Amino acid sequence: MAKENKFSKLEKEVKKEEKILEVEAKKEERGMMWFLKSHTFRIILAVFIFTLLILLLFYVGNTQSKIYIENSDIEAPAISLAYAGTGILSNVFVKEGDYIPKDTVVAEVNGDPIKSDIAGLVIYVMNTPGQIVSAQTPVVKMIDPTELRVVGHIAENKGLADIKVGQTVMFTADAFGSKQYTGVVDSISPVAESQDIVFSISNTRQEQNFDIGVSFDVDKYPELKDGMSAKMWIDK
Repeated sequence: MAKENKFSKLEKEVKKEEKILEVEAKKEERGMMWFLKSHTFRIILAVFIFTLLILLLFYVGNTQSKIYIENSDIEAPAISLAYAGTGILSNVFVKEGDYIPKDTVVAEVNGDPIKSDIAGLVIYVMNTPGQIVSAQTPVVKMIDPTELRVVGHIAENKGLADIKVGQTVMFTADAFGSKQYTGVVDSISPVAESQDIVFSISNTRQEQNFDIGVSFDVDKYPELKDGMSAKMWIDK
């Protein structure tokens, strides 16, 4: 009997708690409905929609005022060091990644030295002593890091006509995520990139790509390296 009274009392307590929770839930529901119908909510909703529209207009305007070039990379003109005639490569004194000063002997062919004309970074070495080389065979290739620039490759119908030398450029390097860099258009290729001849029965005209060169402050951005992939946005 005592157990039945105990369970009966417990059941009443549970039902009491359920009723309290039900009442609280209804109060919260009424409160939410009141808030959704209130003037305050309308103001908040209007401000949110207005802010969203402003951001949308800013994005559209900003997109239309810039030319986007996804296919870009950071590079410097390669300098080839070769023997003047034909001979046998006897020694190589540098390796890829070396930074060498001007007039450094980088290799020997037939015992004759091959020297660097400028200071720069070695990016390629033919390290095969005993091989026959000629004037058309670079023994070492190097770059001048101060000549680094961003080169974008743009299709002729993707905004090429709106690009001018001197326009401001914002670019990113894939290696550094969304970090932004600035530069200036300093060259526009006068001819299209060379492409392999492709025979096609399609009537679609072949799209031509042009190179856009962008200079930047190399000392300001020492982390940028030759060969890095990039993206650029050019201000119209």
